[in-house]
This record gives sequence, structure tokens and C-alpha cells, in this order.
Amino acid sequence: MTPAEARSHTNTAAEPALAGRSAPEELVPSRYAVRVGDIEVLVVSDGVLPLPTTMLGHNADAADRAAWLGEMFLPADAFDWSLNVVVVRSGAQTILIDAGLGLDPDLNLPRAGQLIRRLTAAGIDLGSVTDVVLTHMHMDHIGGLLVDGVKEQLRPDLRIHVAAAEIKFWESPDFTHAVMPQGFPDALRATAKRFANEYRNHLRPFEDACEVAPGVVAERTGGHTPGHCVVRVASGGDRLMFAGDALFAVAFDHPDWYNGFEHDPEEAARVRVRLMKELAETGSSLVATHLPFPSVGHVAIDGNRFRWVPVFWDY
Repeated sequence: MTPAEARSHTNTAAEPALAGRSAPEELVPSRYAVRVGDIEVLVVSDGVLPLPTTMLGHNADAADRAAWLGEMFLPADAFDWSLNVVVVRSGAQTILIDAGLGLDPDLNLPRAGQLIRRLTAAGIDLGSVTDVVLTHMHMDHIGGLLVDGVKEQLRPDLRIHVAAAEIKFWESPDFTHAVMPQGFPDALRATAKRFANEYRNHLRPFEDACEVAPGVVAERTGGHTPGHCVVRVASGGDRLMFAGDALFAVAFDHPDWYNGFEHDPEEAARVRVRLMKELAETGSSLVATHLPFPSVGHVAIDGNRFRWVPVFWDY
């Protein structure tokens, strides 16, 4: 590991201030601190989403999907998707990237929606958050801001950065190419509508890219949703990408498999291949919403396949 990499994967109590203190009821760590140059990054688990395994590749042959799950020692019928959120501190700004599920929208997702209490356990005051970046407006990325009492704790001048194309999409969303379990489309529509209404005055739409803070840039990729974006963090010689829902665990072996939540699956496949090639070429660190917590790792090219290389935990 190079000195830059060593600095980028620190999780000690002395490094960074965002690390906070573990809550006594947490038997398994729910946050992981990373330093990217002078920028502090904290990955926080909002919990997990138990979903049917068909969601990992609804265009794949069932036998091929079962074979992949077997190779990964995963059950064949249901798969727990991690739900990761990121807090970034750059200079005087504290930036929340996505906001988790919030309350269970009557879809039997009781193990998610942990973000607010885990931010508190990490010593992060909601009133200290200056900016929010939304990779997109699916309910598991915005719901935490709709939990009762949260808005009242946020700053009146809070800025919420989201692609203009995403806001436009949710005015009349198209689920034609998505393959979701029953109830999800209605819950997604309702949550996005409520969020847009409640936070309209805080929204700061951008077209293709937005510099949220020094070294923190949101960039629209499209694919998963029309306004889906990734967030790039750069300081000194260190680089990290929060890829949102552009990458799932199966994507490294089967980038051509369509995820059930993708509204434009063909474009989503092109986006993830492009991003993985970039990550492999640059050696940048990767964090993504639904990779196994803490999801910090790198991407390598292995013949005709990609390979996800998780970092060794630093503790």
C-alpha cells in the first residue's frame, strides 16, 4: 500500500473527528472512517434491504443467477442489500450524501432506516449539515429526511443538490423498463412526491455537474434514473468515488445484468462499465450504496471481467 493509500483508509479514534464514538447497543460497527487527503469521509450503514434475488439480474438466465449466488455463498431466494450513506467534511462544509430509507413504507423493510440514530451515535448533529447531495430520488436515498422531527433539526439554509433531470423525472416517473416487487413503484412515487413538496425551497438543481464543496463534485451519469449522479471526492493525490446505485455486487462479474430498479437498464449497463473502467485505470477508491458495508475498495480488471477488491479494514 502506498503512503497515499494508507492515509485514505484510516479508521482510528484520532482520525477524523467524524468517527465519533460507538453506541453501546451496536454489536457490529455501523460506520467506517476514511481520509481522502484533507477531506474526511464517513460511511454510515442505514441497514439492509432484503429483496428477491431476481432483482440482481432480471434479464439473466435463472440458472446463471443461481450459479453466481452459489459462488458467492449467498442464498438463492433473498439477498440482503447493504444500504450505505456517506458524510463528507470539506473545509467548513459538512455534506450528507443520500439519506437512507427513513420509515418503512409498508414494504416489510424493518432492518433499514437506521441512519438518523447512527448519525447521532457518531456525534454528528443534523444542524451541522450544510449540504445534502442526492444521487437520485429513490425512497432509500431520500426517506431519512422525511422522518418526523428531522426537518426541524436541519439548517434553514440547507442546500440539497440534485440533478434537474431527476426532479423532472419524478414529476411523472416511467417504470416501463423497471422490474420491481409489488408495491415498490407506488411507494417510490409517493415518497419522491412528498420529498419534492417538503424540500422544494432547499433544492439546488444542477445540469451535468456541481461543485458542492472544494474537492467534492456531483456528476450526473443517468442510467439508473435519468438524473442519477455519482460524487467524486479529491484532495492531494487521493481520489474516491461514491457511485450511488451505478454499481451492485453482481456488476463486477456480470455488468450486462439488469437491476430491477433501473429505469433505463441498457444505459445503466453502459454507465457501470464506463465507471468501472475509469476506477480500474485511476486506482481511485470506490464506495457504493449497495455494496457490502463498508463498501470501500478498488476495481481491478481481470481478463474479460472486473474484480472488486475490498480494502483491508484499518482499526
